Amino acid sequence: MADKQISLPAKLINGGIAGLIGVTCVFPIDLAKTRLQNQQNGSRLYTSMSDCLIKTIRSEGYFGMYRGAAVNLTLVTPEKAIKLAANDFFRHHLSKDGKLTLVKEMLAGCGAGTCQVIVTTPMEMLKIQLQDAGRIAAQRKLMPETVAAGTVETKSPTAMQLTRELLREKGIAGLYKGLGATLLRDVPFSIIYFPLFANLNNLGKRGVEGPAPFYVSFISGCLAGSTAAVAVNPVDVIKTRLQSLNRGSTEDTYSGVTDCIRKILRNEGPSAFLKGAYCRALVIAPLFGIAQVVYFLGVGEFLLSFLPKRNN
Repeated sequence: MADKQISLPAKLINGGIAGLIGVTCVFPIDLAKTRLQNQQNGSRLYTSMSDCLIKTIRSEGYFGMYRGAAVNLTLVTPEKAIKLAANDFFRHHLSKDGKLTLVKEMLAGCGAGTCQVIVTTPMEMLKIQLQDAGRIAAQRKLMPETVAAGTVETKSPTAMQLTRELLREKGIAGLYKGLGATLLRDVPFSIIYFPLFANLNNLGKRGVEGPAPFYVSFISGCLAGSTAAVAVNPVDVIKTRLQSLNRGSTEDTYSGVTDCIRKILRNEGPSAFLKGAYCRALVIAPLFGIAQVVYFLGVGEFLLSFLPKRNN
């Protein structure tokens, strides 16, 4: 790894393709995770992931499960590309001075997690509003007591409408609401995920220098992803709550990370920080399993091989 030159364009392509495939496969579970995490005591509409998906299909149709998917599919390409390529970049340079120790692997993951929030924060901000709009609409119909009196039902906004509204009212800071919580989630996630994946993947290598089979990379990505996802789920709950703009009349609003933690503990108890944990594990496991398979198969390198080579 230390002597191997990395091709940044290929890594970016690999990360982008992996993100598109992964999100398409697991987006409905991600929608259920967002809605479960946003539920507060007194306004619980869904009892589980399956109950959420069934009620979503009944009230919004099959494509209701993909509400907000366009934003995710548009921005997940640069997000995953930055995350995976940045980790590769940092690992490559940190290994130049000697053996890539666990501490260096964690530093590389920290750098990758920090870089990705540039895209992750606005993507999550818009996605959460679109995903949670169906929950608010369902509350309006099934639990009218949780909706403020005199509130007029409005048509669900599009991603472009949300973007324009946030930029008009709050400027670029509107799209980056919850940046601190996103950093608190994504940096520890990457610190856990990348070293764990690398070490699990090394266990399945064919010989010292041989690459691991694709199924080993897939399983390693799934195990490392689900472990990291559950570990940072409490911060993901906080991030989801902070980035949700629309709430029922009986639901708390939060001024920041500390206020959010305090109110959740007081009104819902510690178990609330585990809301949506198994959904998040089910989302992240195949997402990163697929990502690592695409990455290690070298799809980007294969596609770039068809480009005409420049003469030196």
